[in-house]
Amino acid sequence: MAFDLPGLRETFTRDGMVLLPGALDARALGEALGAWEWSLANPGPGASRFASHGEATFYQDLYNPRCLEGYTAMLQASPLPAIIADLWGAPDVWFMYEQVFLKEGGEARRTPWHQDSSYLTVAGDHLAVAWITFDAVSAADSLEFVRGSHRGVLYNGSRFELGDDTAPLHPDSPMPRLPDIEARRGDFDIVSYPVEPGDVVLFHPALLHGGAPTHPGARRRTLTLRFFGADAVYDERPGPAGPRLEGFHRGKKTGDAFRHEGFLKLAG
Repeated sequence: MAFDLPGLRETFTRDGMVLLPGALDARALGEALGAWEWSLANPGPGASRFASHGEATFYQDLYNPRCLEGYTAMLQASPLPAIIADLWGAPDVWFMYEQVFLKEGGEARRTPWHQDSSYLTVAGDHLAVAWITFDAVSAADSLEFVRGSHRGVLYNGSRFELGDDTAPLHPDSPMPRLPDIEARRGDFDIVSYPVEPGDVVLFHPALLHGGAPTHPGARRRTLTLRFFGADAVYDERPGPAGPRLEGFHRGKKTGDAFRHEGFLKLAG
């Protein structure tokens, strides 16, 4: 599908996110679903279930060290790296890591407001998260963003504690505690999109975002793919932070090029 790339580039730079309707055709969507299913069948050390209400399932997995076994062919055939390179206006695109989610079986809690960059030792303009859902969701039940927040404060990560979404991941860190966005929604410029399978939402990992809960009888299967470009640099974080590649953090300091032989280059 052809996109208005100059317009999308301006929106992504200003707002931190864009919707790409129909970015994945039936083949690409099927291959992405196959990668998601591979992750569920091959859980890695990062697989976990978040505490939720009642009997609902809120499952995630990320940083599987075997990820490329199930993802390389899909990534190399995907239209996303070329779209992202055009969006950045820069040719080089590397794959950073995957994350899968499954919410089903009842009233699964919302994903707390957070910034992915709080958990990652990377900074730069050429960073993108591709959010892919395999189930149609309304705007009210979709991923939500605070428009333009990727240009603001980087907050402490959420501990995803049931009952306190702002509980800091690193209590002794100088990073400020997350604001209680859900309790003060009217104070923030919150945006969400209705999405159909094949649509992709791209956003900068420093953008504040959170996921709506699922409801009884509903299911949400989501795949997120994280990418970086040539301007990405190492940016130290308190405590252990991703990516989790063998030897990646050894000797690195803030400002160093964000590189490792374990990253799969997809464009450029």
